[in-house]
Amino acid sequence: MKEPENITQLLELPVDFIGFIFYERSPRYADNPKFESWVNKNKPLFAKVKKVGVFVNAEIERILNAVHDYELDFVQLHGNESPEYCRELKQYWDISTLHHAKIIKAFAVDDEFDFEETQAYQGWCAYFLFDTKSPQHGGSGVAFDWSLLQQYTGITPFFLSGGIGEDDIAALKQLKIPALYGVDLNSRFETAPGEKEVGKLKTFMAQLG
Repeated sequence: MKEPENITQLLELPVDFIGFIFYERSPRYADNPKFESWVNKNKPLFAKVKKVGVFVNAEIERILNAVHDYELDFVQLHGNESPEYCRELKQYWDISTLHHAKIIKAFAVDDEFDFEETQAYQGWCAYFLFDTKSPQHGGSGVAFDWSLLQQYTGITPFFLSGGIGEDDIAALKQLKIPALYGVDLNSRFETAPGEKEVGKLKTFMAQLG
């Protein structure tokens, strides 16, 4: 999300997380002084939602500064960040009195993905996110084969992402995976990059239950 009016409308829905993109090459890139000022002037608006900053292979200092400036609750790492990178971030926040965030590590899934790769991230990340592998690091509007999720045996809860739309409600309800925590709704509910069709989201959420 990046448009204040659109965000204000969206937050009338019972959403749990809202994402801001801090990856400069994304058409959804949100970080600028005007937007930062608006977010901080409207803190009550975000009282019931967790703010997530999405980063791709960013310098750790860049993440620390964004978490402080926007008072982010989570950082979503959507690149090739290593377990050591996640450990360094978490350990910094564990000992720091500055505003800190929890970590969501995203993994790009295709038929060749080995879910055992997630094991090295256990303990450093609050959640994982499984998204469709794509050159643009997400936002492709394409879903991967959800049957692959049965290969995940970890204990870290995860978000399902990647091309989820209105026609997926029945399939989502049939997923019986204890670690599935939530779904990430993005490109198939957009009118333009970073702008959500709120009415469409409201209908989807009501039907999903």
